[in-house]
Amino acid sequence: MADTITGRTALITGAASGIGRALAIELARRGCDLALCDIDEAGLAGTAAVCGGGRSISLHRLDVADADAVAALPEVVRRAHPRLDILVNNAGVALGGTFEQVSDADMHWLFDINFWGVVRMTRAFLPMMRAGEGGRIVNVSSLFGFIAPPGQAAYAASKFAVRAFSESLRHELADTGVSVSTVHPGGVATAIADNARLPGSVDEAEVAAERARFARLLRLTPERAATAIADGLARRRPRIVVGRDAKLMAMLERLMPTGYWRLLSKLQ
Repeated sequence: MADTITGRTALITGAASGIGRALAIELARRGCDLALCDIDEAGLAGTAAVCGGGRSISLHRLDVADADAVAALPEVVRRAHPRLDILVNNAGVALGGTFEQVSDADMHWLFDINFWGVVRMTRAFLPMMRAGEGGRIVNVSSLFGFIAPPGQAAYAASKFAVRAFSESLRHELADTGVSVSTVHPGGVATAIADNARLPGSVDEAEVAAERARFARLLRLTPERAATAIADGLARRRPRIVVGRDAKLMAMLERLMPTGYWRLLSKLQ
């Protein structure tokens, strides 16, 4: 199928690094104009610098946990771009630790970004997308939107919530021309593990071991992940599973919906 995104305008949150930066570069290469958002202004400037010339690129410092800032953003974006065709809700953070280790405050922090950030951005920009020629909403969940391992109660809950929200929204918008895709990346080599928040009750040795364990699972490059996501959104795929590990876990969860961890724990 031919690429259908050339000449479109895409907004990407979390665009200063990792998957967000790689996706911005990939969409610029495919002929998209860009509205790039992140709390890291220096990182945003770095992303814009490597996206190449010839595209219209606007940069927006944004904390998706700031409801007022998100609500004000559509008017700012509208002044920079005549329309918005693609909304990529990519911004996210990680929080390790068992449920008993993680505080309510940390869980609220995580959900305010990973889940409510997606909801706020979707609510803010859906009117612009409905007014266009068939927009695309792309919400980044995770491998942990399929499975929920121990020590990831908060993070997995936030990513399952993104998946559920996206699937229901897809059904609600089925007759509007606006498509909704959910992205489930596996282990992508970004800084998310290094930047993850961990409970203060976890000692330094345990923290180092946990970070090292997850770092070994982050094998797919952001560039390859971005190519898979761009291919999926161009084709309006409802579910974009990125990486062999994510595809394997999606299949395993379907085969063993309540027993997959018994098998996985034996393989560790």
